[in-house]
Amino acid sequence: MLSYCIVDDDAVSRRMLQSIIEQSGLGEVVATAGSGIEGARAVLDAAPDVVLIDLLMPDQDGIETIAQLHREGYQGKFVMISQIENKEMIGKAYQAGIEFYIHKPINRVEVEAVLTKVGEQWKIGRYLQEIKQSLAKLDVLGSDTGNNRRKPTARDIVQPILMDMGIIGDSGSRDIIEIIEFLVSQHKEETLPPLKDLYEAAARARMHKSDGCDPDKDMVDKEGKAVEQRIRRTVMSALTHLASIGLTDYGNPKFEHYATLYFDFQDVRLKMKEIDEDRTQDKGKINIKKFLQVLYLQTMDKMKG
Repeated sequence: MLSYCIVDDDAVSRRMLQSIIEQSGLGEVVATAGSGIEGARAVLDAAPDVVLIDLLMPDQDGIETIAQLHREGYQGKFVMISQIENKEMIGKAYQAGIEFYIHKPINRVEVEAVLTKVGEQWKIGRYLQEIKQSLAKLDVLGSDTGNNRRKPTARDIVQPILMDMGIIGDSGSRDIIEIIEFLVSQHKEETLPPLKDLYEAAARARMHKSDGCDPDKDMVDKEGKAVEQRIRRTVMSALTHLASIGLTDYGNPKFEHYATLYFDFQDVRLKMKEIDEDRTQDKGKINIKKFLQVLYLQTMDKMKG
């Protein structure tokens, strides 16, 4: 749950924003302040995830306060609140580091929509940071250790990982490898494109290798849906395999390294419980984009190393 600090010289606005945030389940307001100087102190003391800050305040305006907080090392997100429509002023606010802009008078629907987007960005940022930290500590199990070997390809790195997860023989493992090779070849950024684009990229690669021709759009669409189903089954198999390992040996290196890095912890625990209670296993929840994101980042990290 996100924590918020509201900095606004209008007490009514502060109360309205706090009420919307807490009643809508968007997070918790951990501090409020009625001026820029007081707000800077409150933010540094409470260290909230998000600061909602008024543009115009009598002692120190929002832009000055944001600049001060940046100098003091605060790294959270900012949302500007104001009734000012001056494009130049708003532009300066974005240059100062705000994420979004909420107009006054305050509207519940706008506040909820804006803060939901801020929350999504915050989660993605934290998620990528956690992945980087984990990868910095993670040694790829089963990777080559020789000093004079050729530089590994994406396939060289991905195959041992899929083997450790018990899915190298699954039909979707080939599609997963095709996707990682596509991402590496395109030098994609850390944030992946939509899954549909990745499924279609794998479909094109598979179909091109089989007959050497460029398939038409209908064929790619059809094969892309098949790729999606194969990958979903394969990733679920990986989750089941790791959950089984965790049940018998919670300290197993493969379980420790892969389970929580590639899957959401609650999904791992749920799968372990299903297996332990010998219940008919549901399709279950899996975050395919997280799985591919981690695999891609890990591959790039090892190719650079």
